[in-house]
Amino acid sequence: MTRALLIAGTHSGVGKTTVAMGIMAALTKRGQKVKPYKVGPDYIDPTHHSVICSQPSHNLDTYMMDIDGVRSTFARTSQEYDISVVEGVMGLFDGMESTEIASSAHVAKSLDLPVILVINVHGMSRSAAALAHGYMNYDPGVRVAGVILNRVGSPRHAQMIKDVMEDVPVVGALPRNQDITVPSRHLGLHMASEKEHNIDELAAFIEENIDLDTLIQIADTAPDYEPEADIPDLEPDLTIGVAMDSAFCFYYQDMLDAFRRHGAQIRFFSPLAGEVPDVDGIYFGGGYPELHLGELEKSETTRALSDLASDGVPIYGECGGLLYLCSSYEDSDAKYRMADVFPADVRMTKKLQALGYTRARAKGGYMDTTILGHEFHYSVTECDRDCRLIYEMIRGKGIQDGRDGITEHSSLASYMHAHPATFPAGSFVQQCRKYSRR
Repeated sequence: MTRALLIAGTHSGVGKTTVAMGIMAALTKRGQKVKPYKVGPDYIDPTHHSVICSQPSHNLDTYMMDIDGVRSTFARTSQEYDISVVEGVMGLFDGMESTEIASSAHVAKSLDLPVILVINVHGMSRSAAALAHGYMNYDPGVRVAGVILNRVGSPRHAQMIKDVMEDVPVVGALPRNQDITVPSRHLGLHMASEKEHNIDELAAFIEENIDLDTLIQIADTAPDYEPEADIPDLEPDLTIGVAMDSAFCFYYQDMLDAFRRHGAQIRFFSPLAGEVPDVDGIYFGGGYPELHLGELEKSETTRALSDLASDGVPIYGECGGLLYLCSSYEDSDAKYRMADVFPADVRMTKKLQALGYTRARAKGGYMDTTILGHEFHYSVTECDRDCRLIYEMIRGKGIQDGRDGITEHSSLASYMHAHPATFPAGSFVQQCRKYSRR
């Protein structure tokens, strides 16, 4: 039986991340095996989910994965758990541009999940009821099954709102609590590794102020999802090194799963620690290299990568990984030498350079497909004249002149964060396999 619910907000900043994390913590504290998910392309919230639930968190995105991809991932990954908790993105109905695509509502409709709506009621009374009724009736295909009032001023304030909610089930009322927050920076919230969660305190706060038994009953109304015919992973015959530390930490769990399904073992390593893995291919995700440029410049990993690339080791990088693999990286203080795999230089700016979903036609190397993804960066990458860019951007900005996907030797990197629903993960693994058998 699939037991699941989706935690959404009326808009960004209402506290849905804290509420979702708290519900995950409280259910885990009760002995439930909780499977976490995140709507949208975000990398950061899932790290908090994974720490709290001790389980990997998967992204559900109806743009990058399409509806069938969302259903497939959810069915494949939710089976062995007592309950699945999906954290929404932005406001419930906010999707790509003016559409429902990639919204929390679209995911809820695609999976027929009951929705718990978080409302920030600071400074509100009867208006909270009007807001709740509007969200419940806006789209009949979305089942808003309950409401959680956040930032309640007092028990009297909470009761005053409950009295006017009429047929809206209020399953919780959370008083303001400044101790239970996650700080943020230019690319979003801090990573889970940067904040020590007091899971017991978080769970107790939710248990005291939310009716978890009713939440579980609501989660029981989710339909059963049967996974597709199980296709066993190939026996591992190669190893892919995945950079994982404070500088490189943005990864979709589905991408790592896809590498494993195609016969790759995953070995994590730290460029900040100067580790040079003995592997058949290397993957650099996004993250915060700009916060560690001095350390990365001195790293043994940085010094080794150009020779590894020249030798034919397949290397794949995204966003922060792209920047690290270029020749240099300049911020407001200095210019730093980077891995020099690609003939390009990077400048960090104070202005947001690109944000949004992407679509690219990729042709070259092991690519001949259309890739969907997401970009979010404050940097500018300036390529030398002999740079080869193999992505033609149909949607999004890319590196320069409507192109992305810089390639050299068997290495490839882009500003675009890709998802294996369209990125040919199996082809990258096969490149690594060819290298391993040389």
